[in-house]
Amino acid sequence: MLDLIIRNGEVVTPQGVGRWSVGIDGERIAYVGIDDPSIAAGRTIDARGKIVVPGGIEPHAHLDIFDLTNPDSGKSTLGPEEDTRGMAFGGTTTHLDFCFVEPSMEMTRAVEERIARWKSNSFVDYSFHIGLLGALPLRVFDQIGELIKQGFPSFKVFTTDVLPPHPKRPRLRLDFGRIQLAMEKVAKNDGIMVVHAEDDDLVQFNYERFAHEGRTEGANLHLVHTKLSECLAFERVIRLARDAGSAVYFVHTSALEGVEAVVEARGHGLPVYCETLHHYALFSAEDYKKPRGFCYHTYPSLKYPEDQRALWQGLISDGVSTTATDEFPTTLEHKLLGTRIDNVTGGNLGAEARMGIIYTEGVVKRGMTLQRFAEVTSTNAARILGLYPRKGVIAPGSDADLVVLDPAIKKTLTREDFHVSDYSPWEGWRVEGWPLITILRGKVIVDHGQLLGRLGDGQLIPRKIDPVILRRPAS
Repeated sequence: MLDLIIRNGEVVTPQGVGRWSVGIDGERIAYVGIDDPSIAAGRTIDARGKIVVPGGIEPHAHLDIFDLTNPDSGKSTLGPEEDTRGMAFGGTTTHLDFCFVEPSMEMTRAVEERIARWKSNSFVDYSFHIGLLGALPLRVFDQIGELIKQGFPSFKVFTTDVLPPHPKRPRLRLDFGRIQLAMEKVAKNDGIMVVHAEDDDLVQFNYERFAHEGRTEGANLHLVHTKLSECLAFERVIRLARDAGSAVYFVHTSALEGVEAVVEARGHGLPVYCETLHHYALFSAEDYKKPRGFCYHTYPSLKYPEDQRALWQGLISDGVSTTATDEFPTTLEHKLLGTRIDNVTGGNLGAEARMGIIYTEGVVKRGMTLQRFAEVTSTNAARILGLYPRKGVIAPGSDADLVVLDPAIKKTLTREDFHVSDYSPWEGWRVEGWPLITILRGKVIVDHGQLLGRLGDGQLIPRKIDPVILRRPAS
């Protein structure tokens, strides 16, 4: 007898979409196929009229991290205890956070401390990208291979410091010599580079110029973190990666030029991938002028309608592989602390809304297929970042991470629809379709608005990337 069976839903698999049953035995999927009434289970979920998709994977979150945009405030983001509750309600069953390594740190110790912080404190499964910050000693790069063997195959670098210098801000930018070294080590050991790509010369000059001209209002952020900056950095990183033989995953792609650079690289057979944020796809620089407009900001900036169109085209076709949030959960007061171009709080509060928003705006409004929806919210992140086939797919043997989404839910989102902070940037947004049931490794953790999961349900998941992903554009 199975532990759980889902019947009568439209099940989304890589092979197609059909009215199939999904049988769960323990933590794994045991059966996917035409319903057999003779199969018994401890619990049956009737998903008639609903859509069953793989549990969402959030590839870009910053929980319990010091806010460098307002370093004098001494504030940090909310932790996994708060934010992964929202992920569970929103249909996200796995998230990837960051373990940042500064020059004064030992890489292995930093990872151990981050793991300890998450243990027994997450409602959903998790892993970490390793972030390489500043002028790291060269010996640190020799540890990359060992960390990949331990299940951490993704390494993040910044090509810019993002913000102007401040006594309490550590340097984020890695020089291109160190980036090349990291790429060589990562490529040799079957890892992937995760890159925040902006041109530092342009960004820092723009801060200086705008301060000189007295144009420091936060509404000018898109004129500091420009489309040209993204274009130059993407092209330079791709050229470096091609020389090093490294795969690259660009985070928070915001501009048409970034999408074009990735599409061109993939056309040349290079293993280059990018994510975008649903904030970038649905808000523009004009939104900065609204009373709470900085709620929609992260770094780099919001851009223009032409960029939004390019991002959606990439999501619906091939150029953009995943959706993320750059999750940076804070209170509303914290989010609105800064009002200048050099101190608007970065990051977004959007992981809980991600699945429902992408379904509404992608599937309902723009004709995205259900298979593509599953790819950009789960499967592609699992494949690119080393969780597949354990995660990201409805298939026998995979973890039973599933979401039952109800397309009949039509409502305008209010504060009461969210479970993390005292605000959401998605308040007032109209949706058609919303997660109803979330299942993590066979356990129903959210059911019709009731939280059944608990802290500690989430586990650290070791990752290993399929070499195919690292040799050619495969997702």
